Amino acid sequence: MIRGFARLSAAVPRCGVADMSGNLESTLELWRQADRLGSAVVVFPELGLSAYTVRDLFLDGTLLEGCLTSLGTLLEESRRLRPLALLGLPLRAGSRLFNAAVAAQGGRLLGAVPKAYLPTYREFEEARWFRPGTEVPPGSSLSLLGQEVPFGGDLLFAASDCPDLIVGVEICEDLWVQLPPNAFQVSAGATAICNLSASNFTIGKAELRRLLARSASDRGKCAYVYTAAGPGESSTDLAFDADAFIVENGRELAASKRFDRQSQLVSADVDLEALVHERLSTGSFGDCAREHARPFRRVPFLAGGDAVGEPLLRDVSPHPFLPRDPQTLATRCGEIFEIQVNALVTRLRAIACERPVLGLSGGLDSTQAALVCAAALDQLGYPRQKLLCLTMPGLGTSSGTRGNAVRLAQALGAELREISISEATRVVLEAVRHRAASPSVEALLELLRQQPGLGDTVLENVQARLRTLLLMTLANQERGLVVGTGDLSEKALGWATYAGDHIAMYDVNAGVPKTLIQFVIRWVANERVATWSSGEPATLRETLFAILDTPISPELLPVDANGKIAQLTEAAIGPYELHDFFLYHFVRHGARPGRILDLGRRAFTGRHSVVELKRWLTVFLRRFFASQFKRSCTADGPKVGMVALSPRGDWRMPSDARVGRWLAEVEAYPDD
Repeated sequence: MIRGFARLSAAVPRCGVADMSGNLESTLELWRQADRLGSAVVVFPELGLSAYTVRDLFLDGTLLEGCLTSLGTLLEESRRLRPLALLGLPLRAGSRLFNAAVAAQGGRLLGAVPKAYLPTYREFEEARWFRPGTEVPPGSSLSLLGQEVPFGGDLLFAASDCPDLIVGVEICEDLWVQLPPNAFQVSAGATAICNLSASNFTIGKAELRRLLARSASDRGKCAYVYTAAGPGESSTDLAFDADAFIVENGRELAASKRFDRQSQLVSADVDLEALVHERLSTGSFGDCAREHARPFRRVPFLAGGDAVGEPLLRDVSPHPFLPRDPQTLATRCGEIFEIQVNALVTRLRAIACERPVLGLSGGLDSTQAALVCAAALDQLGYPRQKLLCLTMPGLGTSSGTRGNAVRLAQALGAELREISISEATRVVLEAVRHRAASPSVEALLELLRQQPGLGDTVLENVQARLRTLLLMTLANQERGLVVGTGDLSEKALGWATYAGDHIAMYDVNAGVPKTLIQFVIRWVANERVATWSSGEPATLRETLFAILDTPISPELLPVDANGKIAQLTEAAIGPYELHDFFLYHFVRHGARPGRILDLGRRAFTGRHSVVELKRWLTVFLRRFFASQFKRSCTADGPKVGMVALSPRGDWRMPSDARVGRWLAEVEAYPDD
């Protein structure tokens, strides 16, 4: 079982016009399906017990009596069914008739919500039969099937065994008005809005429905469950497309097959924990809720708890920073690149600087930074020669990355300089009497190959700090700006040397995670390079793909006798795809370690075992907490997505926070 979710369903039953018995059977079958699936709530169409298109028969006593009889049968059947059902029918209250949604569970009628706004334009004529729900006074009730039932638009249905599941109800047109009821319902705490709709189909209307529902769910930090009339409605003047879908915080989770002639049940597991975190972290949500507060009555129901069964009914992407749709991914990469370029242009103009200074290693991050610098110079109208690329081979630099760095600078048309740091490293090690101190660079390299244990953090960090010293010195000499290369993933993990590559004058990659940065480079190679008039586009594209094929490494330890890279980053700290997954859910959604592992098991099935996930999540948490002191004094850099770690913006955390509680939850998680 997976905690923190609620399983919601949208039902589209086959219907018959004024066929109350047939509609009863179709409704009951889908309710039973939702029960077998473990749903907490199932939503049926507007006026589904009679059909929406009965027109003047709404005023017929036989039809109204038939709907009540069907409701009574469903109520009796509900004693054996778990989900709360929201059922649509014409409901008489004294001398008035309402288009209503009735909530039923466990043999009880929990409440009835009338449609607030009745459409009377174009093909719609509901005011011919119904009264608007807005005329029902707050606190009202009505007698229905021998029960006194809360009645009105001031009802929310709150799960007593799942405190974060609070259901608000709208009926069709209520979503389409400029100030819909859901705005007040979410302000009063509703986390799921259920819309019973009929909604005939016209060209383009399906997209518009989703636009409205996604917008409502994004603004309201909620789930939105929508179901429209299915097959069987009258085709006298209208057509219906059996549309149903579930969206959460602006994203579609599941949808029906439109125009299908069979009954359908659409279900998804809604992430209540993520929605609550989104509301807590968005202060303006609470401000707006306070300013527009309305009193609501909360009617309790049983959801079956805050856990859902296997399998999880929602997509869990192993790469949450990467859109799955290729076109969306390409668009996202283009936007990221433009954000980086324009941010750097703004900074260069602000300080009247024409000289970006960049340490070029031949790896992914410095390559991306170089591309950004080149595009920024183009936009400013400065020659590419203004970009000063410095390659600084050290004890572990391989011929492959060194060659890539040289070819990249040449293909961009940048100025390239090379300063080896090997001798300076040896001198520093000798000065501090390090165990690997040697009389020459050659002797140092041989000693490190014979005794790899001597290649400790001291030796690694000396090289990183020397490189930063050279870059800063050159920037002073050239009146330039040192452009940092560290990415979002490295900042999360603290995979940078304090006062070394951790320091820059501007960090263009600070908001881009490792799993995304290679796609941005590929996008530049495929979409932008061919349009650049400067440099050598064909050679640049070839070089970029060579860099994309190079293993990720800091190259601070010597290569072996065959020139093979000795130090692979992911072997030391774990796969970046896992760390980016952990980072996204930990920072973006405030997910508990157990929740992250639950999601990781589904995202990485067949690729990473639970034991692996626990191992690397432990590494992530330890490093994330321990590395806050580095992030607390990081350089300026542009935010590009929903996850960022700037201490001046998105992430403010004490450097001495204890990680014990988080690690204990990882340790307690079962291995199988």
